Amino acid sequence: MSVFGTVRVALGERAYDVVVGRGLLAEAEKHIGPLLARPRVAIVTDSNVEGLHLATLTAALARGGISANTIVLPAGEETKNFRQLEALLDRLLDARIERSDTILALGGGVIGDIAGFAAATLRRGTPIIQIPTTLLAQVDAAIGGKTAVDTRHGKNLVGAIHQPRLVLEDIGVLDTLPRREVLSGYAEVVKYGLLGDARFFEWLEANGRHVIIGDPAARNYAVLTSARMKAEVVAGDERESGARALLNLGHTFAHALEAELGYDGRLLHGEAVAAGLVLAFELSQRRGLVTAAETGRVRRHLAQIGLPAGLPLAAPATGWDPRRLLEHMRQDKKVKAGKLGFILVKGLGNAFVSRDVDEADVLGVLDAELAA
Repeated sequence: MSVFGTVRVALGERAYDVVVGRGLLAEAEKHIGPLLARPRVAIVTDSNVEGLHLATLTAALARGGISANTIVLPAGEETKNFRQLEALLDRLLDARIERSDTILALGGGVIGDIAGFAAATLRRGTPIIQIPTTLLAQVDAAIGGKTAVDTRHGKNLVGAIHQPRLVLEDIGVLDTLPRREVLSGYAEVVKYGLLGDARFFEWLEANGRHVIIGDPAARNYAVLTSARMKAEVVAGDERESGARALLNLGHTFAHALEAELGYDGRLLHGEAVAAGLVLAFELSQRRGLVTAAETGRVRRHLAQIGLPAGLPLAAPATGWDPRRLLEHMRQDKKVKAGKLGFILVKGLGNAFVSRDVDEADVLGVLDAELAA
C-alpha cells in the first residue's frame, strides 16, 4: 500500500480526510476500522463495481474483524431515482442498520449520491464513508457531502448535504475503468483549472494525455490537486451559499444536455460537462469577459483529449433545440427569483457567479454552436 497524500476537509467537528493512494482498497480496514462505533458496515455498490472491487474490500474488512452486509444496485444514472432510493432504504432497514452503524459507498458518482442520500435520511442520519471508484467521483463527487437523486424535472434536484466520515481514494482502481469513463472524469479535472488555477490548466495542456493513459504520477497529481481545490472550496462554503457554486462551472449547460437525453447513457456526465465548459466560455466571450483565444484553448484541449468541445454528437432524434435546453436550465438549482444563474469566467482560472445573464445571449451561444 502507498499513500500519496491526505487532504483535510476542514469543517470543524465534522472535518474528515480524503486519503489518496494506491492499494488502499486492499487495506481498507486500517482506515475504516478506527472510525466505526462497532465492527459492522453496510456496503452499497453497483453491478459493475461488484465484480471488480467488492471482493477486495470485503476481504480487507474481514481481516479487520468487520462484518459487512452488501447491497448491489443496478449500474447507471437511471438508478438515481426515488424507486431505487426507497428499495435501498428498505434493504438497509431489513439489515437492521442502526444509527451508529456506517454505510460504505463503493462506486462512482451514482452510488455515492444515492447511498449518501440514503445515509442522510436513514434514522435521520447515519454515518457514511465514500470509496469512489471512478476518476469523476475521486476528484469531485465523493468530496463535499452533496447527495441527491434525479427527478423528471432535472438532475440532483432532491437531496441533502451529508458529509462523509472519510473518503478513501485508491488510484489503482482507476486502471479498471474504460477509457470513456476516464475521459468523463477528466472533464471535472479540467474544470478546476478553468475555475481557479490557470497554472493547473497549463499543466493539463502538457500532461493531460498522461492522466488519461494511466501514468501513476500524473494521475496522482491530478487527483490530489483536484481534491485539494474541492476541499478548500467546501471548507469555505459548505452549503453552497457563495464560492462553492463556482464548482458548477459548465454544469448549467451540462445538466440541460443530460436532461434532454433523459439520462439514458448516450451522454456521460463528464462528457456533458466538457461541452458545458466550452459553452460557458463562449457565453463569457459573448459578454466580453474572455478572449476568443482563451475560448479556443479550452475547446482545443478538450477536443485533443477526446471530449466534446461544443454541443455533443449524441443528440435527440430531432437534434438539439436551444429553446428546449433553455427550458431545462430554468429548473437548475441556481435559479433564484426566476433568474438563471451561470458560472462565467474572466479569463482562465477566474470564475464567478452571474445572475444577470440575458436568456437571449444563452440562445445566441447555442444557435451559434448549431450553425458552426
